[in-house]
Amino acid sequence: MESSVGLRERKKEATRRAVHEATLRLTVEHGFDHVTVEAVADTAGISRRTFSNYFASKEDALLYGEEQQMAALVRAVRERPADEPAWPALRAAMAQFSAGVEPPEREWAVRTRLALRHPSLLARQLANHAAMERDLAEAVTLRAGPGHGAVRPQVMAAAFLSSLRIAMRMWIEEDLAGAPGVLIGEILDEMARDFN
Repeated sequence: MESSVGLRERKKEATRRAVHEATLRLTVEHGFDHVTVEAVADTAGISRRTFSNYFASKEDALLYGEEQQMAALVRAVRERPADEPAWPALRAAMAQFSAGVEPPEREWAVRTRLALRHPSLLARQLANHAAMERDLAEAVTLRAGPGHGAVRPQVMAAAFLSSLRIAMRMWIEEDLAGAPGVLIGEILDEMARDFN
């Protein structure tokens, strides 16, 4: 029974991945405004109804890869040792996450540039980022230390994600080669400094 459930989940994930990749490919070839759900379904070899079983919109399908990466980063934070302070846990989780994935492929840059040009995509991406910020704040709440209440974890999660956004924007705008890990580290160092 367990193996059939595992196989079914792997097939579902493969379908999600195929739809995501088809959406990205068609968007790069034809522009986001010219991509239809029907064209994505045809390219992925599924029916329109099957598309709807997996994604509510083409925005969701396009951003699926990014959502998976966000979820993996939050998991990495939650899996850090319980006695590790919050900011070091965030940094270590980012380093661990970065080591476990290939350098950011141009797909990430393509999605980001598309989001900046398409309000519906940007709105969906911002909603994803807000959810990730909430999840990270929850993950670091116990690490923030006694007496900090709910504010410190929220500020810390927002600062961490802002650092990542700044680093990735610079990486894209400057078209830097290789992985952005060094740049992320520099910006996280700067964010950790006292502003006074």
